[in-house]
Amino acid sequence: MFDMIEGALATRTTNEPTSPLVISVPHAGLRTAGFERTLNPELDVRCDADLFVDRLYRVGDAEGPEVYVAAQTSRFVCDMNRDPDDVSVGAVPEHPAPRNADGRGFIWAITTTGVPTLSRPLALDEWRERTAIHAAYHDAVTRALARARERFGYAILLDGHSMPSRGRAGHKDPGRARADVVPGDRDGTSCAPALTAHVTRHFENAGLRVAANDPYKGGFITTHHGRPADRIHAIQIELRRDLYMDESAFEPAEPGFSNMRSTLDALVASLRTLRL
Repeated sequence: MFDMIEGALATRTTNEPTSPLVISVPHAGLRTAGFERTLNPELDVRCDADLFVDRLYRVGDAEGPEVYVAAQTSRFVCDMNRDPDDVSVGAVPEHPAPRNADGRGFIWAITTTGVPTLSRPLALDEWRERTAIHAAYHDAVTRALARARERFGYAILLDGHSMPSRGRAGHKDPGRARADVVPGDRDGTSCAPALTAHVTRHFENAGLRVAANDPYKGGFITTHHGRPADRIHAIQIELRRDLYMDESAFEPAEPGFSNMRSTLDALVASLRTLRL
């Protein structure tokens, strides 16, 4: 189990952070090692992944963020941005209180394009294996935020995501073109308004269209970690994929990729010194 968890995450932390910023990237991973027996062999794990978001934030680069937690495992194995109990009865029949209705919870049963993800339902022990990965991810985020707050008096969690340029059949806005950037703060509850305003202004100054909380308000990560009353501020940032990649070929596209990376470099630099 320990080896499975170790391979599922990429982390960089320090006991003495030099800024209040922690970066989370929960959905860029594509690894399915050890879990293939439960996945549909026809599944393309790239279809709902936040492809290249880790690279946009320079996760793993020597010049990249000082503190980050990134999932290497595919969200089709387990979704770090959902509550572990957010499962459907079809995905985990033995779960004592399944509560997911759309098939895209902690265990995805179907993609946003309607493709089944599982070769069979999961046994309860298989679900527990995945909850251990989820717990490790969030423990790492919690520790990093605690160290940042202890040193600076506050902490900022930037949760990095991407989204299809148009809503898919499995989304709540099918067919609708999205804004370029969607900051999500759980309708103002996961961070100070000043953080959302700063992020919005940064992207608008870069010439991008911003729509806070529409259609994504943030998920488990911002809800669980964002506690502005305790001076821990969490914001989700969704980037429209066609700004930096070819959505059909699943490849980065230039000059969009480099332009977006530069925009994010500047955002990260500004958040390192933002006082909240």
